[in-house]
Amino acid sequence: MVAAGADVSVEKGFYELLGDRTKDVDPIILDYLVNVLKDETFDFGVDGKEAYDAVGPFLVAAELVDDEKAARAVCATLATRFARGGDVSQESFRKMAAPVRMSDGMSGSEPILRPEDPQSLPQISDRDLAKIERRKKKEERQRQADYEAHVAAANAANVGMPAVMVNHGGVGEGTVAKDIRMDNFSISMGGRELINEATVTLAHGRRYGLVGRNGTGKTTLLKHMAMHAIDGIPRNCQILHVEQEVVGDDTTVLQCVLDSDVERKQLMEEEAKLSQQKGTSTAGDVPLIKANGNVVKTGEAKEESQDPVSARLAQIYKRLELIDAYSAEARAAAILAGLSFTSDMQLRKTRTFSGGWRMRVALARALFIEPDLLLLDEPTNHLDLHAVLWLETYLVKWPKTLIVVSHAREFLNSVVTDILHLQNQKIVTYKGDYDTFERTRDERIRNQMKAHEANERTRGHIQAFVDKFRYNAKRASLVQSRIKALERIGHVDAVVNDPDYKFEFPTPEDKPSAPIISFSDACFGYPGGPILFKNLNFGLDLDSRLAMVGPNGIGKSTLLKLISGELEPISGTVFRSAKVRMAVFSQHHVDGLDLSSTPLLYMAHCFPGVLEQRLRAHLGSFGITGNLALQSMYTLSGGQKSRVAFAKITFNKPHILLLDEPSNHLDLDAVEALIQGLALFQGGVLMVSHDEHLISGSVDELWCVSEGKATPFHGTFAEYKKTLRV
Repeated sequence: MVAAGADVSVEKGFYELLGDRTKDVDPIILDYLVNVLKDETFDFGVDGKEAYDAVGPFLVAAELVDDEKAARAVCATLATRFARGGDVSQESFRKMAAPVRMSDGMSGSEPILRPEDPQSLPQISDRDLAKIERRKKKEERQRQADYEAHVAAANAANVGMPAVMVNHGGVGEGTVAKDIRMDNFSISMGGRELINEATVTLAHGRRYGLVGRNGTGKTTLLKHMAMHAIDGIPRNCQILHVEQEVVGDDTTVLQCVLDSDVERKQLMEEEAKLSQQKGTSTAGDVPLIKANGNVVKTGEAKEESQDPVSARLAQIYKRLELIDAYSAEARAAAILAGLSFTSDMQLRKTRTFSGGWRMRVALARALFIEPDLLLLDEPTNHLDLHAVLWLETYLVKWPKTLIVVSHAREFLNSVVTDILHLQNQKIVTYKGDYDTFERTRDERIRNQMKAHEANERTRGHIQAFVDKFRYNAKRASLVQSRIKALERIGHVDAVVNDPDYKFEFPTPEDKPSAPIISFSDACFGYPGGPILFKNLNFGLDLDSRLAMVGPNGIGKSTLLKLISGELEPISGTVFRSAKVRMAVFSQHHVDGLDLSSTPLLYMAHCFPGVLEQRLRAHLGSFGITGNLALQSMYTLSGGQKSRVAFAKITFNKPHILLLDEPSNHLDLDAVEALIQGLALFQGGVLMVSHDEHLISGSVDELWCVSEGKATPFHGTFAEYKKTLRV
């Protein structure tokens, strides 16, 4: 791999190869050629073919070399010494893309040209300069086309996880880890500038939490990074963006994860074919092959065998051992188990799972692949608490670079080492976890406010003197000195804070008398299935503040449906007051929004006859104000859609809120606003969530759902987490 300072070496090598012929060439031409070659994303190609295509004609035109053959030789030598990509032996290491590497003995290699000093060298022609400009424009068009194709593919409903090569840092030569520096980049989407001239450095091995308001461009930034659309990301850097679920098919969950290692799959398929031809046998986990009629262990086939099948089998077995192929299944199974897949579930077909479970498969594939840069977008949304705790432990030991977008404060506190804060089209990096970021940022804002106020006072005092004596000839010199002082002082920018989020739940009217909801020996099971709940006995009233916890699939959402009346028990009784109004929030309500409509039109459709002013006011109570209420909902972020759903379900002033994972897709500021809104709500709250910060701030009792019962847990959420870690 190109070491630190490799760009300098490329430039030095270029001048060494061409010798004194560079002296009389226009420096502009030389700078152009050198900058092309030392661009971090430039691929020299096999035997320097790509390098020749890029700069060969200009070497000849400027008479830096004698002819085309000499130009190809120069490019081949540069490729040998400084290539960042090209045809790399499979024996070296395993990568998704061609690696950056340098050949051995670079410093000792001799230049193949010994140019003589010419008397004079002509300037490069206008025609060749035009070629340079055309090439640059073509590359820019290609980059834009690649990006648009990527976005189109990512938005297609049937796109699954890509097939990629697994990267194991210890295999063969490997690649030298390096930091990523993205300088002065901007990102626009749909005509709107999201990021403007930002600079970000990602240190290898650090774990970054990307935070910011919904709609600021966090997911768009990850997409741009994933397709290498930002200058500064090396072309050989493996990037995997987990943003969408695996498309279900007849492949088992375990095999789906294993198949992400394309090289292992291909080698084992080839080995099976050749073994069948050759009559290969195995013993335990150690492959055996026949060489000259003798059974020997992997890699010990006698070299004198001339049988091409045996020779190829020996190569395959050697490679399989090198990439640790025979432990891959155990590693994949361990990752899946951590994400709550039982042994039986791992052998089920992926199409039999819901979208949330297929998201877990996508996450398992990413962890199995172990890319250089892993990008996770809300990875905890579809995980239960047990899986979240496992993922925290796994990511803390992550050896590569990680960027994660998450609304879960405690998850960020446990996992990240740095925070990337996206605000006002800029990205600022903070050291430490999320709590440290909040303290540091608050202190920074206070200091900036003080500096701004002091600056304004000073400028105001000086400006008042200038205005007072501007036309006084006797004070002209003093006025000029004050004007110069104003220029020296400059401006200190005022603090620009994000507008406050609002979750103002309406106060319920005509409150029903107790009991509001009560269960008496209620039992429930779906037709043809087992009994999920037995002998449920509990009640809810306007003072209830409860959170249900338990693993996914245990029936928490089903219990919410029993409470709301969407489902009825098969035995026992459920009493609901005739006057009680319940609002149920779930991901279904977000997914069910009419994305072609605007929030205001959607509310008008749901509540015909209601005055527009009243609908606008209610949307505004959840932060959907101004032009946001008039935007098509497909342009809104996930958190903004969630707030539209909240506005819809609470319009009739419910007495009880039933919330199923309400913090999914909300940013951290919105979660804080939700906590404050629930604290002021004058009705009952029952939620299903694994967000520790949300639960701790908005409820005062936990129900543990397990073994067909919902029983109170006498302790805090932190104490409940400890029971899962045992």
